[in-house]
Amino acid sequence: MPAAEAVGVASDEFTSYELAFHVLPTVAEGEVPTVTAAITAAIIAHGGSITDEEAAARVELAYEVVKPMEGRNRKFKSAYFGWVRFKADAAEIPGILEVVENHGQILRHLLVKLTREEEQHPFRFHEAMAAANIMVATYDLTDEEVVEGDVEEVVEEDAVATDTAATPDAVDTKTEVA
Repeated sequence: MPAAEAVGVASDEFTSYELAFHVLPTVAEGEVPTVTAAITAAIIAHGGSITDEEAAARVELAYEVVKPMEGRNRKFKSAYFGWVRFKADAAEIPGILEVVENHGQILRHLLVKLTREEEQHPFRFHEAMAAANIMVATYDLTDEEVVEGDVEEVVEEDAVATDTAATPDAVDTKTEVA
């Protein structure tokens, strides 16, 4: 479809996407919204429309991420994670991704095409993590706090197996038969 015709197309006919991204932890916390604004500006400049977003917030990464920067590999254990949902013409996606990939403050990103169900039920990562911290508690157990019945059963089973194999009667029986 020519670009002139595409201007009149309703946004309902565009495809829905989610662009998740990690901003480098070296970016000052006050500057992170500027990075998100640059991403949304690139989407809008390529004819997309923003439908939803979750502001980037600092998270610990599950594993160390290596990114080549300034001639050497830098390792990062944390980043600011956020996402933007938008509708855009599929032909404009390479241009949007080029802007994101060339942005010096983005550690990594992922673009996903959304299903209708995913569009209707966005997953809010930071809210879910906050709720999980309230509901889940971790404890450091000492030896006295461990459930003794479970530990004793395992130890007793191992001890019985070891004792019967090494009894003198069992050795004598084997030698008599042989």
